[in-house]
Amino acid sequence: MLVETDQLPDALLLVDDEVNILRSLTRLFRREGYRILTANSAQEGLDILAQEKVAVILSDQRMPGMTGSEMFKEVKSRYPDTIRLIMSGYTELESITSAINDGAVYKFLLKPWEDEKLLQHIREAFSIHELKSKNARLNEQLKELNRQLEQKVEEQNLELILNVRSLRASQEILEHLPVAIVGVSDDGMIVEVNAAARALLGEGLQVGMFVMQVFPENVFHSYMEAVKSSVGEVVQVAAVIGGQSTHMLIKRFSGNFNVSGTVMAMLSAQQ
Repeated sequence: MLVETDQLPDALLLVDDEVNILRSLTRLFRREGYRILTANSAQEGLDILAQEKVAVILSDQRMPGMTGSEMFKEVKSRYPDTIRLIMSGYTELESITSAINDGAVYKFLLKPWEDEKLLQHIREAFSIHELKSKNARLNEQLKELNRQLEQKVEEQNLELILNVRSLRASQEILEHLPVAIVGVSDDGMIVEVNAAARALLGEGLQVGMFVMQVFPENVFHSYMEAVKSSVGEVVQVAAVIGGQSTHMLIKRFSGNFNVSGTVMAMLSAQQ
C-alpha cells in the first residue's frame, strides 16, 4: 500500500491489480493535491477503508478474487458516504450494470482514459462528497438545535406550570386571609377584594368601583397620600368601615410583570 499525504484529510483510494496503472494514476492525481491511497486488490482496498478516511474510490473492474463492482457493493453497505467510480472497457459494462442500478457505482469510466476528463470526474466526485458531508453536518446541527429548542420549550412549560400553580396558591391565600384586603390600580380602581373585605364592606364593595366611591373621605385622602409617597412607605388611618372602628394600613407597591398599585389592609379595633 502506498500513502501520499497532503493537506486534504479525505483521501482518494485507487484500486487496480496492475502496478503500472496505479503508478500512472498516482502521478496524474498527485498534482491535484489529494491524499492518495493505493491498493492492488479489492480485498486490500476494503482493508484500507477499515483504517482510513476515504472520500472517493476509483477502481478497476476486472481483478483477481473480487471484481470492482463486487467490492463496491460491500463499500456501499459499510461506507455509504464514499463516492465510487469504476473504470473498465465496453466489454465489461454488462457485469457492472447491476452495481450501477443498485447505486453502488456513482459513475462508470472507460479505459483507456483521457487525463483531463478523468481529473474532472474526480473533482466532481470530491465536490459531491463535500456537499454530502456539509449536508450531514447541517442536519446534525439542525437536530441539535431542535433538541435544544424542545428542551427550552419543556423548561418554559414547566416554569409556566409552576407560575400558574403559584398564582393560584397566592389567590387562594389572599382570598382566605383573616384580614380584609383591597387591591387598587394606579388609577384608583378597585381590582382585588378578598373574602374578609367583602364581609366587612358588604354588597357596597365591587371590583371596578373607585376608592372615593367606597371609602370615607379621610380614607380617600390617606390613599392619595400613599399614592404620592415612596414605594413601600405605609400610611395609616383610622376610620369607621362597615359600622366598625377600623385601623387601615395603605401601602403603594411596584412588583413583578410591570404591575404597580396600592394595597389596603383593614384591621378591626379588636385585631
